[in-house]
Parts: sequence; structure tokens; C-alpha cells
Amino acid sequence: MTTAVLALGGNALARAGEPATITNQFRHARESIAPIVELARDGWRIAIVHGNGPQVGDELVRNEVARDLVEPLPLGVLVAGTAGWIGYMLQQSLQNALARAGVDREVVTVVTQTLVDPADPMLARATKPVGHAIPAARAEAMRAAGLEIGRDGKGEWRRLARSPRPCGIVEAPVVTRLVNDGVIVIAAGGGGPPVRRDPGLGWEGVDAVVDKDWTSVMLAQQLGAEVLLILTDVDAVYDGWGTPARRPLRRITLAEIDALVARGGVDEGGMKPKVQAAAAFVRGGGARSVIAKLSEGPAALRGETGTTIVREA
Repeated sequence: MTTAVLALGGNALARAGEPATITNQFRHARESIAPIVELARDGWRIAIVHGNGPQVGDELVRNEVARDLVEPLPLGVLVAGTAGWIGYMLQQSLQNALARAGVDREVVTVVTQTLVDPADPMLARATKPVGHAIPAARAEAMRAAGLEIGRDGKGEWRRLARSPRPCGIVEAPVVTRLVNDGVIVIAAGGGGPPVRRDPGLGWEGVDAVVDKDWTSVMLAQQLGAEVLLILTDVDAVYDGWGTPARRPLRRITLAEIDALVARGGVDEGGMKPKVQAAAAFVRGGGARSVIAKLSEGPAALRGETGTTIVREA
């Protein structure tokens, strides 16, 4: 059997332009797992990583609104919390869908810790947008209150968090055993709560978030996965995105990806981080990475849609 790590964006559950209620998020969870059922039926070994940008941003708002009533929680703890309840939604939705399809596969959520380097320069400043878009007036008020606010790739005001690169997944051996036994594992949710190794205390939390695509790369490498599948809201990587001359790239090599990024062919705030993460997986020894629309995952793995990144032509 072939092992694949699937990376689902946090926006797969909380869509722009609609209230991020639990009812809506459960509905989107049920919609998002349909392609996973197909892969499970076909015998793939599967680990799922999900984002949490909208959800952890909402948790920060709850922190601030209720700070006079209860003690605010650190960002790393909020990441762990969202990994638990988003994992619960995906796990339950997938269990029900597998049962309806007659596919006998177990599903489990594991809250995993992501090792980061405390000397990572990305811990020195907040750069990663979290939460939903913020109106300009509110963004100014939040900035005046000492919160870190900036524009995202779409030019909208968002809250920013520190985001170091992952160095490893602490519980990767456990996840590996489960995946090899055929269990579908939801792991590294929201990129996983980041931790550092303290010489005296052992594992210690870090107040930051880790990009889920880069954590997916790390988990895929530690699992020895052959495929990294990044599922998003666009159907492929495009050369010249946002221009009349844009064209989808169906199969592309590492050298071609490097040239595309170097000439600015992918948008800085949108697809570029995913492309770089996908290329890093192949560069590190993975057979291929695939970037595709959420609903088209199985077809993209067959090469019928999406963008496949390989080492050589």
C-alpha cells in the first residue's frame, strides 16, 4: 500500500463570507471528507493534517473578550485545543462516511507536538495571518492596543502570529505505527502546538503557530510517505496567476518550480508557500507532491487534474 499525507486548509471548514458556526463547520467537514473515503476504499494508507487559521483566530478573540472573567490561554495551547475539536469534527464525519460506504477503516485523532528551533528568526516577528479579515477601523484599534496586525496576500487586514519552521513531529513514531496498521490518522492539526526541548524540563510550549503545509512535509518525511497531497480551494498551480495569460501547470519538475518562483510566477501571499512546501517534500526524497482542489483529490492523484510536482521530467 502507498502512504499519502493529506493537508487540508482551515478554510475547508470555515468559508469566507459566512458565519464560522459549529453547524457550518460540521457541514463543511462532512463535505470535505468525500475524496478521503475514495482513497480509503482504494487501500491508501492515510494521515491527515488540517489547518486552523480561522479557528485559532476566533479563539484569540474569545481570549480577549473574556479576559476579565477567565485567564487567557497561550497561543500554543489554543493550537492544541483547535487540533482536538477540529480533529473531532473530521474524525466523526469520516467515521460516518466510511460506515455508509461500507469501508472498514478505523479513524483516530492524535494531538501531536511540533518541534521548533527556539533560535528560529521567524520567532522574532509576527508574519503569519490568522483569523478572519478585519475592517480597517477595528484593525487600527487593535494595533493601538498592542496587537500585531498586517495585510495578508489579498490585501486584507488580519491578525499576525509568529510562525517558525517545523523541525520534527514528537509523536511521529506513534503515528507511523497507526498508519502502517491501516488506521486513518488525523495528526499535526493546525500545524501542531509548537514545542522546544528544554535541557532541564524537557518539552516546553512555544507561543506561536506552525504552518500546516510545512508541518505536512515534516510528517510525510517522518512517515516515509510517497505522496504529499495539498488540498486547497484552487484547481491547480497557475503560471501567471491573476493575468490574462495564466495557465494551469499539470506536471512540473523541481527545476521548473524553482524558475517559476524566482520570476514571480506564483502569487506571494497565496500559492507560493504551498508550492515551496510541496517542492521541499520532493526535494527531500518524496516521490511526488500534488496540489489540487479539495473535491478533486483522487483525480489529482491519478494525474487527471491538479498540479503534480516531480523530481525530474
